[in-house]
Amino acid sequence: MTRLHEGMVILYAISLVFYFIDYLDKDSKAHRIAFWILSTVWFLQTFFLVLYIVETKRFPILTLFEGIYFYAWLLISLSIVLHLTYRVMVPVFFLNVIGFIFMTIHTFAPVQIEQSPIGETLISELLFIHVTFAILSYVAFSLSFVFSTLYHILYRLLKKKKWTKQFSKLPSLDQTEKGMTVSIVIGIPFLLVSLILGLQWGYVTLNGFSLVDIKIFGSFILLFVYGYLFYRRQKGTIHGTSYAWGHVYAFLLVLVNFFLGSRLSEFHFWY
Repeated sequence: MTRLHEGMVILYAISLVFYFIDYLDKDSKAHRIAFWILSTVWFLQTFFLVLYIVETKRFPILTLFEGIYFYAWLLISLSIVLHLTYRVMVPVFFLNVIGFIFMTIHTFAPVQIEQSPIGETLISELLFIHVTFAILSYVAFSLSFVFSTLYHILYRLLKKKKWTKQFSKLPSLDQTEKGMTVSIVIGIPFLLVSLILGLQWGYVTLNGFSLVDIKIFGSFILLFVYGYLFYRRQKGTIHGTSYAWGHVYAFLLVLVNFFLGSRLSEFHFWY
């Protein structure tokens, strides 16, 4: 049961990533994938809820632990109803963010860990999932840096009229600019999910866990910087070389957070 709950959290995280991509980029394919993954999570949650009611012969809302699960189930149910009836994506996305947070709290709560015979393994895998999503976000931001570098190279070649057949396989300026945007649209939700899981791991595992940590602070700055870049891009207030330089500077922050932030952190020990 614990393993299946853990699998639900992973599926929920993946659906959240696709919903975020659809929310930012209006991608119909990502929209469909997100909905079907979320529906799978809802069916699993409903199955466990019914099973619990049958076993205990009562409705599971008498404890905080039970109430959190029921609350997460209501949120995901409401988001599916809104998806099917009103097709309003903004409320659906934010409902799922809240639902994911509470589903994570329920699955990896101290009470659940103590009751589970694989508690230590569960904690280790929570850390593993957190780190995996963080690395995936760094990969996406690295790709945006590659596209931004290509943009500068192409811009200089075109400006100096030094285009030759050797560069015929390079993408166009429009393609590199779109590549930057797509990369951060993928990277932002991965980083957001990683932060949610990481905070839950810290709360469950560390004594006297505090948000005042250089790595946590740096990660939230990264989330803000890339989010601000995307916001400016969507508003049309930044483009071309300015947009490409923004990605270069943002990636430098990624490197600082990855290496220096890990060394100065009280509990991130990547050397």
